[in-house]
Amino acid sequence: MASPAESESDKINQTAADNAESQPVGLSDTSIEEIAEALHENNEEILIEQLTQLGPADAAELLSKVSGEDRSELLSKHRAAFDPLTFSEMAPDLRREILEDMPPVQVASLLSELESDDALDLILNLSPEFQTDIIKKLSARTRIKLEEGLSFPEESAGRLMQREFVAIPQFWTVGKTIDYLRAAASELPEDFYDLFVITPTYKVSGIIPLNRLVRSQRPEKLENLMLDRTHPIPAEMDQEEVAQIFRREDITSAPVVDESERLIGVITVDDILDVVDEEAHEDLMRLAGVERGDMYRAILSTTNSRFRWLFINLLTAILASIVISFFDATIEQIVALAILMPIVASMGGNAGTQALTVAVRALSTRELSGANTFRIVWKETVVGMLNGIVFAIIMGGIAALWFHSAALGGILAAAMVVNLICAGFFGTCIPILLDRWGSDPAISSAVFLTTITDIVGFFAFLGLAAVFIA
Repeated sequence: MASPAESESDKINQTAADNAESQPVGLSDTSIEEIAEALHENNEEILIEQLTQLGPADAAELLSKVSGEDRSELLSKHRAAFDPLTFSEMAPDLRREILEDMPPVQVASLLSELESDDALDLILNLSPEFQTDIIKKLSARTRIKLEEGLSFPEESAGRLMQREFVAIPQFWTVGKTIDYLRAAASELPEDFYDLFVITPTYKVSGIIPLNRLVRSQRPEKLENLMLDRTHPIPAEMDQEEVAQIFRREDITSAPVVDESERLIGVITVDDILDVVDEEAHEDLMRLAGVERGDMYRAILSTTNSRFRWLFINLLTAILASIVISFFDATIEQIVALAILMPIVASMGGNAGTQALTVAVRALSTRELSGANTFRIVWKETVVGMLNGIVFAIIMGGIAALWFHSAALGGILAAAMVVNLICAGFFGTCIPILLDRWGSDPAISSAVFLTTITDIVGFFAFLGLAAVFIA
């Protein structure tokens, strides 16, 4: 039987847990409004108290949600209250806008407080001229690291890696390693998960997780603690391939090596989470013809970036209209066709988008390859057919009752089956073919798919109507 004290403690713990569950993730709108109000009223005491309680992610959210004037005032008057990591948490376009308003010496000061991978991430999106001005203000050590990072291809492991890591000679013991780590504490990376065991030529001979090290006796040799596989990553490897290695092997960090297989850096799982989020976000935006960072771009710039996509869609819509024009006489005779046409096209477009989304995502995660292409295409085609049959029965019956014509209901049902079969087939095949041809399937698949489903849907529906009831 629990004591009164234990019962009271359980109630307090439960209340705390309930409160934690009810709190939204991130900075609340109320907190943002309170900070903005304190800023407008020049209430420095409350403002500083609120700002010092914010972590980097919350501070980045604050700066992204307040007005441009409030953001400028916060950064000009209270820059010291914002951790340098705050700028790493921002959307790239907003970060560039903020940093390029600062003098180069101030940005250089920010970079010098960050680890090499975060510092490189901050400087990447800045204009080349501004990058040069900033690099001139850095210490020789930091400058060399950033210039080396900038020399690697975009979205490569070299751009992603951190140059601070712990490398240990292969002949050391556990005791000597622990003594070294304690003595060199101030020079070690802020966070690390593994030790890299290296040869005299700086090649990776093994990896030792920290948990293995701390559980072992001091006389134990490091070579007895190494993992079976090291998963070295070439600096030129694309970051998506790096993410695949982390996902498949369930690792928390991996060594990055140069052309001579010498250890030059490390990639950690937190970097990979950013890559996965970035790639997923990019694919989603591209499917809709929207570019990353549109939330923070100027109106004219955003309008221009979306115009190109909308213009392509206009051309495809004209093709669909041309198909409709072939049956203008049939439509004039039967007005119901004009009413029902959008249903066929819309259902085909939506069904195709479902198959397209599955295929694009499977290609990006390497779940779809030559080994299972036929099986996936067949499955999506059959799914389209089955859904087509079900919705054909539903809409065919509705159309027959609505317009008192069983023939019209049957034609609508047949057209819907045909279009959903094509939607499943082409929704899977288009991204696969584009990927085989070296084009990004996330960018242009939707345009081709919409064109095909519209043309097939209109042609099947109006063509059948012209043959059987016109």
